[in-house]
Amino acid sequence: MNKPEHHFLVCASFRLSGDPQGKCHRKGAVSLMQHLEEEILDREINATVSSTGCMKQCEKGPVMVVYPSGYWYGNVDEDIIDTVLDAIENGRVPAVAQLG
Repeated sequence: MNKPEHHFLVCASFRLSGDPQGKCHRKGAVSLMQHLEEEILDREINATVSSTGCMKQCEKGPVMVVYPSGYWYGNVDEDIIDTVLDAIENGRVPAVAQLG
């Protein structure tokens, strides 16, 4: 099995009932995931994108976590996504807008 070098987890505010609620969803997490996926493909980065349930960081949403670095990013927008991907392309640790 060929596994990706990076895994992007984006909070989509899904609850146990399956309904998207919360700030990440209302602040456009789904469209951010689309932008992220398109940029990964355009840049040919070996990565995958997954939506998640609530990450319990609603006040900082939308929230994104990048593995294997384990960095958490809050108030994510397209500019932050582009900055993180630029850093990954250049072999750096993407530390912009990092949570805790």
